[in-house]
Amino acid sequence: MREAIHLGCEKCTRRNYHTTKNKKIHTEKFSVRKYCKFCKEHTMHKEMKL
Repeated sequence: MREAIHLGCEKCTRRNYHTTKNKKIHTEKFSVRKYCKFCKEHTMHKEMKL
C-alpha cells in the first residue's frame, strides 16, 4: 500500500525528489530538509500533488 510522492522545494516550488510512503499510516504531509540544486542551498521540501 505504498504510494509514490514528489517532494518540492518550498522556496522555488520545483519538484526535486521522489519517494514512497504508506498513506494509511501517515496521513499528514511529509516534509524534510534537503538540498535544492536550483536554489543552491538546503531548504524545506514538502509533499506535493502529482
